[in-house]
Amino acid sequence: MPPNSRLVKYLTSVTAVLALLTTAPTAVAAAPKPSAPNPVAPKALPQATAQAADTWQPPLSTQGRYIVDAQGNRFRLKSANWDGAQGSWTGSGSSTDPANHHAGQDSYGIPLGLDRASLPDLLADFHELGINSVRLPFSNEMIHATAPVPDVAVAANPQLRGRTPLQVYDAVVAALTQSGFAVILNNHTNTSRWCCGIDGNERWNSSQSTQQWVDDWVFMARRYATDSRVVGADLYNEVRRDVLDDPNWGLGDGHDWYAAAQQAADRILTEANPNLLIVVEGINWTGVPVDGLPHDRPTLTPVRTLSHTLVDAHKLVYSAHFYGYTGPRHSGATGIGETHDARYQDLTRDQLYQVLADQAFFVTTEGQHYTAPVWISEFGIGANETGTAARTWFGNVTDYFADHDADFAYWPLVGWEGHDDWALLRYDTAGRRYGILDHGDWRGTAWSHLMTSPTRTGSITPVPVWRMLATDHGDHVQSLRVRAGGDWDSGAYKAACPDGLRLIGLSHTAGRGLCTDTTAGDLRATGNSQTVVTDERHVPAGGDWAGGYTKLQCPAGQFLIGYSRRGDRLSAALCAPARIPLGVTGRTVWFDRSDNRPADMAGGDFAYGAYKGQCSANEYAAGIAFTTRAGSTAGPAALLCTPLEP
Repeated sequence: MPPNSRLVKYLTSVTAVLALLTTAPTAVAAAPKPSAPNPVAPKALPQATAQAADTWQPPLSTQGRYIVDAQGNRFRLKSANWDGAQGSWTGSGSSTDPANHHAGQDSYGIPLGLDRASLPDLLADFHELGINSVRLPFSNEMIHATAPVPDVAVAANPQLRGRTPLQVYDAVVAALTQSGFAVILNNHTNTSRWCCGIDGNERWNSSQSTQQWVDDWVFMARRYATDSRVVGADLYNEVRRDVLDDPNWGLGDGHDWYAAAQQAADRILTEANPNLLIVVEGINWTGVPVDGLPHDRPTLTPVRTLSHTLVDAHKLVYSAHFYGYTGPRHSGATGIGETHDARYQDLTRDQLYQVLADQAFFVTTEGQHYTAPVWISEFGIGANETGTAARTWFGNVTDYFADHDADFAYWPLVGWEGHDDWALLRYDTAGRRYGILDHGDWRGTAWSHLMTSPTRTGSITPVPVWRMLATDHGDHVQSLRVRAGGDWDSGAYKAACPDGLRLIGLSHTAGRGLCTDTTAGDLRATGNSQTVVTDERHVPAGGDWAGGYTKLQCPAGQFLIGYSRRGDRLSAALCAPARIPLGVTGRTVWFDRSDNRPADMAGGDFAYGAYKGQCSANEYAAGIAFTTRAGSTAGPAALLCTPLEP
């Protein structure tokens, strides 16, 4: 979200001081000062309209790069952010003074605008915009607040008087879903303070433990589990550096966003609501925003080599944010803390498009272990913006979203007239509406193009699923059926493919695996029967397919769904019975000295930097070979790949 200018000054000063002291300064993510208010009288007709928002059937899931509804039809997230419940106080001065809140708007910890317009009027305006979904931020502090909101906060909705912030949030969720909108819950902040700089909200666990954060998510997911139009859990907003520490993607420590997101996703889907989409945003900022010192805006780039695999292979959505005043290596700061890196608005159209692809949209490439829909869950600009570069950027980025049929969410949806000119809709104290539906708003042309551009609709043909298993720092058992059977190799790091997928590839080192349903779909027979293989008892006489190596082979009629390891040594293979007759004569795929994968490289590089072996799409993995000879790596060395059909 666009931060407040007072925070910019604070952060840039901190950056400069810490740089001079050669300590570890902070990252910043700050916007230019808000433009001066420029009241515009309401004018004629909207720039864009859409079909009624209630023509889709929940729950939502994913099919390759697309989000689909319960009927398998494309559901493109045409969204906006209705902010406020995440907090608006900027962190200095009295929190009771509106001047100390973002853009002078005190949200009272609830969605903005409830003091100025009734819920029915707000929802009617949302429909007029053409959006079909709302990203609804909240803070962990909001969940636990017990004091009722003041009457002034809900002046236009007196039925909400006396309710706590969470109860008001409940009412907003219910109103949105009953009106046909999809709602994506967004844990935006820990504290009810405007983000996104150094504010106690840098990481999911900046102001609380990871355990509390996940527990809060389970609570929220359960709270709305009976409302089928609450369709998603957007886990955390703009994960970034604090004064001393960077977040990371996969190191296994307390700052590991990859691992924290995995933990939250699994608990939400297994303990609270299995129907929710899980939205994982990339890392917003690492390093020190000073020329000559390492700094970066990773966004989704780490997904290329380490992607998430959830217990439901059709629930993952990745997200990223793009604003013109930030850049591929620019924090968005102005003044002392500003580096000489290009902002997105400084790039040519072609350069911008390449960066968007490199930082986010590569994830939509079909047939990769990371393939998923990408939701640009924040972008925006002010109605009073006069800069040529900024205006050009907005036209270019909305063109890209339109041309690439992207899922998106504009920031923000609602604001106060005379305060936040970024809002799509602004309301004065009398409830009169201003904003992008007025002909005088220059953003209308780009918005109309985005909302009315050609889009994929109708039924989405199922595509093969490819998912990575990563035992880097512990178990990665993503099969609910396997979990139901308990610990099948105590003390070892265990991995098992999500239900419906089979193991098709392994790495020689690093403990990585590749799962798929290509060609055969869900190959597993009904029931939870499985076989843990720790020796060669199932290798048939005369069937030595890896001479001199220990072979863990599935029983006849079974196929590999998982594996375990102790350190670098393979520990066990996990097999499951097939629902169809399987081929029995296989081939040996060695990969202890080089890669040995199909020519099409389906699934992508699931173990970057390690040798990998992979069966072909028309094969199943029936066994794993390894050696414990001195001087040899005890990880998987060969796969027995066997035709799916006899």
